[in-house]
Amino acid sequence: MDSTIWQAMRITADKTPGVVYYVTMQEGLYISYDYGSQGSWQYRNSGVKLEINSGLVEGQIYSSFSKHSNDYGFNFINHSFNGFFGSKLEVEIDNDPGIGYVLVNQLGINDSVFLLKSVDNFENLELQYSFYKESGFSSIRRISRGVNLGELFFFFCYEGRLFLSQDYGANWIETNNYNKSDIYIGDLVGGRYEGEIYTLYRWSNLMGQNAHTYILYSTDYGITYEVYHPFAKGQEPLLSQFSAKSEDDALGGVNIKTIDSVYYVTGDMPLNVQFYNYSIGDINTYEWDFDNDGIIDSNEENPAYTYADTGWYSVNLTVYDSFDTNSFLRENYIYVYELTNAKESIKYKEPVFSCSPNPFSDKLLPGFIF
Repeated sequence: MDSTIWQAMRITADKTPGVVYYVTMQEGLYISYDYGSQGSWQYRNSGVKLEINSGLVEGQIYSSFSKHSNDYGFNFINHSFNGFFGSKLEVEIDNDPGIGYVLVNQLGINDSVFLLKSVDNFENLELQYSFYKESGFSSIRRISRGVNLGELFFFFCYEGRLFLSQDYGANWIETNNYNKSDIYIGDLVGGRYEGEIYTLYRWSNLMGQNAHTYILYSTDYGITYEVYHPFAKGQEPLLSQFSAKSEDDALGGVNIKTIDSVYYVTGDMPLNVQFYNYSIGDINTYEWDFDNDGIIDSNEENPAYTYADTGWYSVNLTVYDSFDTNSFLRENYIYVYELTNAKESIKYKEPVFSCSPNPFSDKLLPGFIF
């Protein structure tokens, strides 16, 4: 085994097939030219930040927003990063060359997170978007690029909310809201195919006697998921998770570029809805309540249901294992309207927006209330 691989904190893949980098807590950069296989790792450079990004140009790797290399990490070019403020939370590069992002917070401003954008390899940064949240609770926040130019995912782990932008972070839609629990959501990364997302879940208790790792994999921008369970030790946790699509969207696919929100399921009456379960645990019973009236409507794992009347509907899924139970309620999740033009006259209950003066300029920027 390579003597330093256990120290790896972050890893990224180069555009060159088989080339992989990792960085240690001591800011040491290592490289493998053989897919990370045993004995292939070489020390390359020092002073490389934990936030490493690569994969756009062969041999190019970024050390946070402060510098980048065009020769596989042998030499680095320093950036000026004019306009940077606050404390860095996350760094990402776009699929559009030269464009990058820094997610920051600001001391004394506990209800906001700011997205900075650069179009010149982090020589200059400008405020692109302000995310507002109701709680000042500090938590993991992730930004990750998708496959298209200007496509970004933003994930606020504590609230369990996933957002998508397809215009370089200028506007955002909410694609999912996860059930919150003591299962730790450790990371999220966009894949390399259209709509692909990976979400990492970790859970342990009793000093590690029970420990589990899950990968939630989506191919539709985080609307639905498959659950993979690569590491299991002892009793599993229990977590109810689900989402849904209208029958038309389930058959034809959601056109993510032409809709205002994918968090809510909407359509003309009667509305046929397909539900997707991606709960975690050794589950033996499912109880679906499609209108939150206290009556169990289905015990299937992935049921379908027809809403015959207009209005908003909340949906609850309760799951059971041999030891416990867990429920997840999606409030006002289904909206059924009567006429085609009713969609225009009755607005969806979209994520709440706010408009607030930015503390660093006289511009007014919209942002999500978390």
